[in-house]
Amino acid sequence: MKAKYLLTPILAVIVATLPSLLPAAVEERGNLVMDNIPAVDTPLTAKLEDYVQSRGASFVDWLPDGGVLVATRFGDTDQLHRVAMPMGAREQLTFQREPVTVARSPQSAAAPGFLFQRDQGGNEMAQLFWYEYKSRAIRMITDGRGLNGGAVWNRDGRRVAFHGTGRDGVSYDIYIAEPANNLDRPRLVFNGFRKNWSVQDWSPDDTRLLIRNYVSANEAHLFVMDIASAALTPISEGRDVASISQASFTADGRGVYVITNRDSEFEQLKRVDIATGEVESLTAHIPWDIDAFARSEDGRYLAYVANVDGLSRLTVINLANRSEQVPPLPEGQVGRMVFDRTGKKLGLTLETAQTPRDVFVLEVERNALTRYTVSEVGPVDALQFVAADLVRFPTFDRERGKPRQIPAFIYRSTAPGPRPVYIDIHGGPESQYKPSFSPFTQFLVRELGFTVIAPNVRGSSGYGKTYLSLDNAEDREDAVRDIGALLVWIGAQRDLDAKNVFVAGGSYGGYMSLASMVHFGDRLRGGIDVVGISNFVTFLESTSEYRRDLRRQEYGDERLPRMRGYLQRISPLTSASRISKPLLIVQGLNDPRVPANESQQMVAKIRGRGGEVWYLAAKDEGHGFRKKSNRDFYQKTIVTFLERQLGKEPAKGP
Repeated sequence: MKAKYLLTPILAVIVATLPSLLPAAVEERGNLVMDNIPAVDTPLTAKLEDYVQSRGASFVDWLPDGGVLVATRFGDTDQLHRVAMPMGAREQLTFQREPVTVARSPQSAAAPGFLFQRDQGGNEMAQLFWYEYKSRAIRMITDGRGLNGGAVWNRDGRRVAFHGTGRDGVSYDIYIAEPANNLDRPRLVFNGFRKNWSVQDWSPDDTRLLIRNYVSANEAHLFVMDIASAALTPISEGRDVASISQASFTADGRGVYVITNRDSEFEQLKRVDIATGEVESLTAHIPWDIDAFARSEDGRYLAYVANVDGLSRLTVINLANRSEQVPPLPEGQVGRMVFDRTGKKLGLTLETAQTPRDVFVLEVERNALTRYTVSEVGPVDALQFVAADLVRFPTFDRERGKPRQIPAFIYRSTAPGPRPVYIDIHGGPESQYKPSFSPFTQFLVRELGFTVIAPNVRGSSGYGKTYLSLDNAEDREDAVRDIGALLVWIGAQRDLDAKNVFVAGGSYGGYMSLASMVHFGDRLRGGIDVVGISNFVTFLESTSEYRRDLRRQEYGDERLPRMRGYLQRISPLTSASRISKPLLIVQGLNDPRVPANESQQMVAKIRGRGGEVWYLAAKDEGHGFRKKSNRDFYQKTIVTFLERQLGKEPAKGP
């Protein structure tokens, strides 16, 4: 199935006005727009080509025949493949121009196909497609409008429930479809009424859905919906609002398993009785968040992943006798995990800071791990990859009478002498940097000699709901002050060069990078902003309508005069005159989250006062670069930017 890329009218205007808006030298190469970017072909970027040849494989789902569905890349984008046995060949199933990494397969042995989702050019308006095994035909089952996703199959594998915003562009409505029926069209079963709803599970008898209303990172509500009448039955809640990150019915349908911070500082795995509201905590003994869980169809096993200081720890519970076993996994990250139809095998993704992600299967009864894929790292020596060390540095405020400690992961260069520093700030902000395989990070350390530091500043997830809320609304700039504290810590380390520090980040991390350049420009050599927020007011007014209220919960409501004034004051665009060091700004022109005007207005403001900005945009990308050719050029641009700045004499601060 071939997809043709077309510019939307708005995008066409943006691209057409780039040369006049940004009066530096502009060159277009395919879908890339390069503004004031020099040639990126250097000996170092040639070396980078070896690193970017690496690839990984992710577990997607089980197939009815016992094989596994994986996402991996042979060409420019990740696509779906079938692996029939451990270390078997990767048989490519989808051949789309856009990445295809999310799919759900019914577990019925007679299932004739599976469902996958795909957007266009990174616009995140994902549509759902039916893939038929016999003919390999692909058919779109949604109507082409809005955002669709969260597909969950019923027990017999004939019907699938999912959410979609196509009706009004805002409400997350719930639909049910029978994809194998060519004449069937998804039918609306629940009107979302301008709220964010998602399907968590089907009841064992397929008459009810477990659905979640998401409000914010610390507030969500869970309901059982009768499919015939759309009547809702709320699941018992605690004293205060609480998070809900995942939920499913118990095997008998009389209760639900749920990950929530209800009556707890951390997200715990709990069982709630639907009729009585009685709550049992299964992980109260673990002082960390539970990231995910999976239940076997027969209800015998429950597997969960605890996020222990940024590293995954997998545990399997035998619900018959409540015994627990911890599989022999290396320290790293466990991705999506699903039990097969027999309930005896658990498919999962596993990666570490030094090894690419790959697909494994845990044979539960033997507590043995079987490898299904081995991913290549390119023509580089994987034994030289560096590990991520966990450190903590003190920040400006106190916690329980002592200086608050901010966690960070550090990849240390072993080259002699004080090393330049690359601060990598995650997005979200309700997210967390977790050590995973990044060939680019390894390149920065091994070939450029950087030490890379990835801090989890306040507002990051994984450290409890109090820490998560420390940067909300009018406390926003306290997270930026954490970066200032990190710069102080860097200055005290003998192996780090405090005169050569760069700050980089994507999305919210892009805002943090810009804000750091505003506040600490005298201590930084340069900044890299990837799809970042430059002005909170214009961002909230232009981000896609279906997510606007969710972002107001985090950042504040720009419609309120007092909050609007505060957001304007802390926005990097307002203080752009204080940025005196070079910037590299990167943008996907189809970005529905942080639209391109956020980057363009910052470029124009810096240029207007004679500042140095490199600007790279892609017409076929959204909130990040997902296509290999674009991503390769983007990373080469970063390397060239760093090379150029390190080759200059340090500029004086403002």
